[in-house]
Amino acid sequence: MSAQPLTFEGVFEMFQEVKTMIQETSKQIRENAEQMKETDRKIQENAEQMKETDRKIQENAEQMKETDRRLDLKFQETAEQIKKTHQDIGFLGSRIGDIIEHMVGGRILDKFQALGYEVDDYTRCHTFRNKTLGIKGEIDLMLHDGDVAILIEVKTTLEIADVRQHLERMEKYRRFINAWIPGCPIRYIGAVAGAIVEGDAVDFAHANGLYTIVQSGEGVEIVPTPEHFRVKEW
Repeated sequence: MSAQPLTFEGVFEMFQEVKTMIQETSKQIRENAEQMKETDRKIQENAEQMKETDRKIQENAEQMKETDRRLDLKFQETAEQIKKTHQDIGFLGSRIGDIIEHMVGGRILDKFQALGYEVDDYTRCHTFRNKTLGIKGEIDLMLHDGDVAILIEVKTTLEIADVRQHLERMEKYRRFINAWIPGCPIRYIGAVAGAIVEGDAVDFAHANGLYTIVQSGEGVEIVPTPEHFRVKEW
């Protein structure tokens, strides 16, 4: 089969096809270039984000290091506070013991005898407990004879709350005695003592039938009771 001779129209058509192919190729090259440019931008953004992430990780590491340092410091401070609290508790216990010794040395027996109580002996730190009744406690100082016992609660600083607690302690001790010695004839009366007396603790004690003992220049003194005072017996 013989080849067809080229015509002007055929050549023009071929030229148009080639031109179209070139235009399409150029378009794809431009699109690829834009895509590569966008890819480079994203790579750069990711690099910046990774750099920022590394910076934040470093900041967090520094913050954690600082937090650990502060926790260690706080732990040390807490340990020191606990140690000081234990020392204070030990001092307080010693201080109460000193006050009791001061009360005895200040002839507290004589002072209650002057009020008509024939107490002639005392007991320190008298503990009591009854598991069946679920009660227990401790009397700091007990003055006694055959018929009357005076139960004294001693505080470095005496407050109304301490008076309330001693009233409850008196009730518990009476229940303890009744269970231990049914029909026990001993009368129990109460007193509270403090090196420092806060607020209306004295008035509150008197209103509830308790004597109050305070330190004075002579050693210790029983605070004079008001005219309407009536000692409470348990």
